[in-house]
Amino acid sequence: MDDLVTTKRDGDIAIVTIDNPPVNALGHAMRTELHAALESAKTDNDVRAIVLACAGRTFVAGAEIKEFGSDKALADPNLPGLIALLESIGKPTVAAIHGTALGGGLELSFGCHYRVALAGSKVGLPEINLGLIPGAGGTQRMPRLVGPERALDIILSGKPIPVEAAHEDGVIDAVFEGDLVENAIAFIREKAEGGETVAHIRDRDDKLAGWKDDPNRFDAVIAEKTKKSRGLDAPIAAARAVKATLTMDIDEGQKFEREQFVKLVSGDQSVAQRHIFFAQREATKVPGVGKDVKPRTVKKVGVIGAGTMGGGIAMSMANGGYDVTLLEMNQEALDKGLDRVSKTYDISVKRGSMNEDAKAKRMARLSGTTTYGDLGDCDLIIEAVFEDIGVKEDVFGKLDKIAKDGAILASNTSYLDVDKIAGFTGRPDDVLGTHFFSPANVMKLLEIVRGGKTAPDVIATALEVGKRAGKIPVVVGVCHGFVGNRMLEARSAEAEDLLLEGATPAEVDKAFRDFGWSMGPYQMSDLAGIDIGWRKRQARGERAEIADTLAEQGDFGQKTGKGYYSYEDGRTPVPRSETQNIIERVAGEKGVERRAIPEEEILERTLYPMINEGAKILEEGIATRPSDIDVVWVYGYGFPVGKGGPMHWADQHGLSKIVERLEHWGKATGKDVYAVSPLLKELAEKSGNFADYQKKGA
Repeated sequence: MDDLVTTKRDGDIAIVTIDNPPVNALGHAMRTELHAALESAKTDNDVRAIVLACAGRTFVAGAEIKEFGSDKALADPNLPGLIALLESIGKPTVAAIHGTALGGGLELSFGCHYRVALAGSKVGLPEINLGLIPGAGGTQRMPRLVGPERALDIILSGKPIPVEAAHEDGVIDAVFEGDLVENAIAFIREKAEGGETVAHIRDRDDKLAGWKDDPNRFDAVIAEKTKKSRGLDAPIAAARAVKATLTMDIDEGQKFEREQFVKLVSGDQSVAQRHIFFAQREATKVPGVGKDVKPRTVKKVGVIGAGTMGGGIAMSMANGGYDVTLLEMNQEALDKGLDRVSKTYDISVKRGSMNEDAKAKRMARLSGTTTYGDLGDCDLIIEAVFEDIGVKEDVFGKLDKIAKDGAILASNTSYLDVDKIAGFTGRPDDVLGTHFFSPANVMKLLEIVRGGKTAPDVIATALEVGKRAGKIPVVVGVCHGFVGNRMLEARSAEAEDLLLEGATPAEVDKAFRDFGWSMGPYQMSDLAGIDIGWRKRQARGERAEIADTLAEQGDFGQKTGKGYYSYEDGRTPVPRSETQNIIERVAGEKGVERRAIPEEEILERTLYPMINEGAKILEEGIATRPSDIDVVWVYGYGFPVGKGGPMHWADQHGLSKIVERLEHWGKATGKDVYAVSPLLKELAEKSGNFADYQKKGA
């Protein structure tokens, strides 16, 4: 095995280089070699200064996550020990950052006097995405560099920061073009020859001075910045650790931070969030689509339909760097759609998440047309038209005539049969489903629906396009509703009966919020628009008495000021007596005896059928693995990330309990939705779980 850490000399400058591919993760073996190399450079009298660099495509991109929960994660030499060693070296030190310096990688660089970076690189502390906080001094040193308020923003966002912006913040001392290591050597040699070195971060307090006189002022900052972190432990722990910089010295603060980190590592939420982290990676491994399958070249994308969904898809493609042609049936609709896209970008500019130049570049990639023939040179065409099989037949028939050979034809259908849609063309191997979620320019999930004849390289292309457009793609099979909407229908099967039997919309929504959802199903329905489901049911000849009565009155939810709730200020849901009157009237007409319904029953009759449907989806091969289902639900439907998705949560909750209660409610209601999946029953009887099922590759 090659050395993980090597030391070379450029005169009196030691260049200590980490080489632990693919991302130079801080595993125990690498930490051991790095400790020895730094100790040697520290005691070598011929070494005047030290450059800490990395081989390969990146600086240290973080911890070795697979070691979390094992003895290796905290074993000596641990990361805090490495940082302490760097700080003990009485010689100028500089970290040379390229690619990314994330999490423990950035914390490691904090042990050096200086940090320099290659232009275009990024730095950040993403631990919050794993249900953790920085555990090696990140919450203590970052505030000393940028101030506690800015530090909390960086830590809670978990997003990488361009080094150019980090330079402005004071995290990075210099940004270079060209050979990074050569520039780093020249930089640190100049510092060494000048005889002056800045104080280590641990010894700087100037950025804290304005807060230390009254640390409790920071509580208002904490309240504001954590208000969207409902039910999650890590954001609160991070905020408390940052506040510790104002009330403790750095050694006490690091001890406090470490205690919080160790507690979170073993907690259910971090286990769940780490599960989702790895699940995203697994989701890109698709049977029959190996590394030898090369994606097709996509430079230009056509999008049919410039409504809310089509416009959002077009924005996603433009954001990914693709040229986009947006098709509408008439100029008025096209102009309206392009104007909506422009105004949506304007909101991003106003918020500061995009500048005018970036908006101009994206808008320049967008063009409009009212003629199908103008899509003839597109490599990928995505239709986002009305969810009706007859409309889809018309669209794909036209595309089959004008699309060039090798072009991929995609349907943004939510429920319809992709194989049937592919049959409307003479090229079914080029057809697939790309189910975006609304608003498509914001929502991360992309369900890639693989038809029975879809070519492997078409799937590979969709995965690549999805990732480039900033989506989290999951490949699923063909059935009504695919994975997400099929399970949503199972979750919603008892929704109206719960209201008729005695629960109020507010009680159902509270049960969901208490579980960890950002909002419950009725508040969500009001936000999305009651009329959407109403029109779908009309098309199918179905009826939901309560929702459809509201819709027939023009009470569509938040946009009309009335729905399940009333919205006197336009945003805040207030329980509505008229809705309750409708519920009680319908219950009386149907002879339903009303009673108080406990929160536990609400969750059993909504979440358990959803888990059961997930098991059926696995049995049928619609989803490749349980973790794919978790990714769909976390990123497409807002399942609480701290619970790791429905299948992961089911494992923790207990499959035998879920089966027992499904059988109970099946007898009580006689509804098919409670018919227990054979797979779920088998796993419960064998004391197995979905995680074991996935490991076996079943």
